[in-house]
Amino acid sequence: MTNAVVPMKRRPVPPSPRANRFFGTANRLRRDPLGCLQAFVDEAGPASKYRFFARMWGYLFVHPDHYQYILQDNYKNFAKLPHPTFLLLDPLVGKGLLSNDGESWLKQRRLAQPAFHRGQIREMGQIMTAAAERRFARWEQSARAGKVVAFDREMMEMTLEIAGRALFSVDLTGEARELGDAFGRLNELFVKLVVSPTSLYTMRVPFWPSTRRVTRDVGGLDRLIYSMINQRRRSGTPGNDLMGMLLSARDEETGEGMDEKQLRDEVITLLIAGHETTTLLLTWFFYCLGRYPAFEAQVQDEVDRTLNGRMPTFEDIPKLVYTRQALDETMRLYPPAYALSRWGNEADVIGGFATSANAVITLCPFITHRLPELWNRPLAFDPERFSPANRSGRHRFAYIPFGAGPRQCIGEGFALTESVLVAAAIAQRFRLRIPDGYAAQLDPQITLHPKGGMPLQFELR
Repeated sequence: MTNAVVPMKRRPVPPSPRANRFFGTANRLRRDPLGCLQAFVDEAGPASKYRFFARMWGYLFVHPDHYQYILQDNYKNFAKLPHPTFLLLDPLVGKGLLSNDGESWLKQRRLAQPAFHRGQIREMGQIMTAAAERRFARWEQSARAGKVVAFDREMMEMTLEIAGRALFSVDLTGEARELGDAFGRLNELFVKLVVSPTSLYTMRVPFWPSTRRVTRDVGGLDRLIYSMINQRRRSGTPGNDLMGMLLSARDEETGEGMDEKQLRDEVITLLIAGHETTTLLLTWFFYCLGRYPAFEAQVQDEVDRTLNGRMPTFEDIPKLVYTRQALDETMRLYPPAYALSRWGNEADVIGGFATSANAVITLCPFITHRLPELWNRPLAFDPERFSPANRSGRHRFAYIPFGAGPRQCIGEGFALTESVLVAAAIAQRFRLRIPDGYAAQLDPQITLHPKGGMPLQFELR
């Protein structure tokens, strides 16, 4: 696949999958987003032009060469705004790092980056393991009683606590359930709105049911976020965490700090991003280990040899090689960010195919991570894929659980550190057993959830 200079009029457009004469593919996407995207690939290949609704068109690309061009080589042509997804998410995340663009985004990124440097993350390691250890007694009781627990909820409450303490020096333990429920409701609602052709219009109607639901849940989150900001301001000291960096930031030209709305957008964006990925990664990780006892035994053996009964520390991470490989393999099969969205500003050529200006561009790492031409036995769980020997020679855009290019997730190091430390701490003490007859199903919300939650049973080792 190349992007050699050829007159645009000679460029073919990507092939199109089947579509309803009037509704396009909207109904297919609404019923089964991931299944529909996979069907596009099956019907049209790794590049397709699909009709969403009536005369609304979009493009799907799933080859690593496509990703390299869109996310890195010509990334300035592929923005977040005015993509409909990010317009819909505006009530929740506003102009935070997730959705902002251009010079404003770059300033925000540079401002927040120091909070995610290696030294800062090292200091957060003890916060991460302590949050898991605080739950051990309750999990041991569950194990002795033989209870099945909502494991995804356990992980969500734990990772929210970690994000609150590590990034903002705030104890969110009491609010974790309420926060998690609000995030969950919004997550589920927004994915329905994204695949609705009329949602950008109905969201402008204050009394519309979905608008009222968003207003209610975002309002509750706002009260908490503004309380966090005001409490820090009243303390008189910015602090050395992410909140402190945001409060201390000054515009290079005017010397002014962030206004309350911009602060709110950054805090809520990073609070969501700071827990969502890790929640889902740990949830799917222990489900995979429960399905494959041989791989579970290898993780436990490495953890036991490395830790010898103590809690893991940041310095142990380089020794927990197989644990990290198993986490990477989990993200290959179940990437939390299963699809990425961009807005093509100008007409372009991607992998030899012409795309029009002002176009919706969709990328799907979930599909790419399972392409048979890139991965041997793609549906099998095998951590050895990520051994140093097996990594070499692989296209660097074949595996992008945190995105890629200049907009690669700022919290990747934070999420991976937390995941390795918490996974090792739990695996040293417990096994997670899958209830008889249970098989997880995919629930592609804004991120990739297990449908109906993840019921697992703690078992003492």
